[in-house]
Amino acid sequence: MTDLLNRRHALAMLGGLGACVIAPGHAFAKTGDRVHLAAAWEHQGSFHIGVLSTQDGAGQALQVHTALEVPTRAHGLCVLPDGSVLGTARRPGDWLVRWRPGAGSEPRWLWQDGERSFNGHVLASADGRQLYTTETDAETGASLIVVRDARTLAKTAEWPTHGVDAHELVWDTRGGQIQGAAPTLIVANGGVPTVPETGRVKRDLDTMDSSLVRLDARTGRLLGQWRLQDPRLSLRHLAWSPDGTTLGIALQAEHDDAAVKDTAPVLALFDGTALRVVAAPEHIAQGIHGYGGSMAATPAGWAVSCPRAHGIATFSLQGEWQGLVPLSEVCPLAVHGDALWAGGLAASLQDAQAAASVMHPHGQTLQGARLDNHWVAA
Repeated sequence: MTDLLNRRHALAMLGGLGACVIAPGHAFAKTGDRVHLAAAWEHQGSFHIGVLSTQDGAGQALQVHTALEVPTRAHGLCVLPDGSVLGTARRPGDWLVRWRPGAGSEPRWLWQDGERSFNGHVLASADGRQLYTTETDAETGASLIVVRDARTLAKTAEWPTHGVDAHELVWDTRGGQIQGAAPTLIVANGGVPTVPETGRVKRDLDTMDSSLVRLDARTGRLLGQWRLQDPRLSLRHLAWSPDGTTLGIALQAEHDDAAVKDTAPVLALFDGTALRVVAAPEHIAQGIHGYGGSMAATPAGWAVSCPRAHGIATFSLQGEWQGLVPLSEVCPLAVHGDALWAGGLAASLQDAQAAASVMHPHGQTLQGARLDNHWVAA
């Protein structure tokens, strides 16, 4: 309870700071070839979500356009049709915020009461009226999808994910192609057991049970569940192929044997009926250390950020290895148009899968900042 009160006190102090607007104008104003990315980052011990911007083309600096200080490290972001940015705390998280950059209005905060925790990701309905969050029950450890009103953030429904450590969720594009079909969700259950008292500390890894589930988005009914043969591969982040027929899943290995962990795959593919892993060449995999971060797909293929390898693992859409694109401490990936944008420590890459990608050095307002796991084209 003391920690919860301390965090709420910190939030009250942050509320006095409000949103820090670095550049004039609306955060999502489309001027010329300007590119905007909703992102999360840490700078000198403080945490932020906001909008970064740059001009399309080589040598243009990436700068903070507008920012909101948040109480703890953020993780997943979502941009609503009205321009609002949703951010949620890294798991086990206790806050969710909806903020309208550049609008001058106060952000709307939601705090957990200690009985639940946010698992780092939030998804919106197509019209932006409903939100779907992955959450964990503190008493049982079971994960849930919680449906919320986007305006008030109030809970309207909740359903089990039939697993633990639920992480990212996406709309099922395959189901949406069937005439008259109900909307469906795909959820990655990471399967890593934890307890509230020890936060992110992993325990009893021999009981890991990671799975991919499909749920009816109207009722929460379980429509399917799939697992990989290796139970120590945790399914984390999700991205659809450009044609919406194949889902890419970024993996994080949790093996006890360091040698096995270091050569584990970081990508799995789901064709709607089966899961399969995709391996990198062994000499490359050893440097990746079995850790896949963000996930993205463009017409050029799959991309998985690998911060421990300081590079982006790239594969064709069929799963053939293409190469490791170097970028120091790379983590967030986003698709803008058909181009992959990748964020690193001191610079970011535009069209990172191209033979000659474009480098954007981080400008003065981003100097010393560390980008977090995700950013979203805005």
